[in-house]
Amino acid sequence: MTEQESNAAIVVRENTEKLRYELVDTEAEGGAVIGGAYYLGYGENERIFYHTVVDEAYGGRGLAGVLAQTALEETVAAGLKIVPVCPYIKRYVTKHAEEFAGHVVSVKPVHLDALK
Repeated sequence: MTEQESNAAIVVRENTEKLRYELVDTEAEGGAVIGGAYYLGYGENERIFYHTVVDEAYGGRGLAGVLAQTALEETVAAGLKIVPVCPYIKRYVTKHAEEFAGHVVSVKPVHLDALK
């Protein structure tokens, strides 16, 4: 089974009530949430990403990358800037610097204060 086939039942959706992008296993009973990229809106056009997690049972399948890519693409498409407080998101935007150039804001003390 290829990685793509093993991930076929996994979807990413935004949950605006919980302020996160969710990884959902559609084959699990009730569509289990197996991961999330948590964010907080800041100002008029910034989204602070502060935590990313994937259930250990689903580790090693590249799902955190799928989650990050979708969350960041949708953030940019919404006209928002990315504030990468989360270490995973920070590494991801650094690795994909060309794709997200002009869409990332450096983390400032005011961003960290907003998370308290």
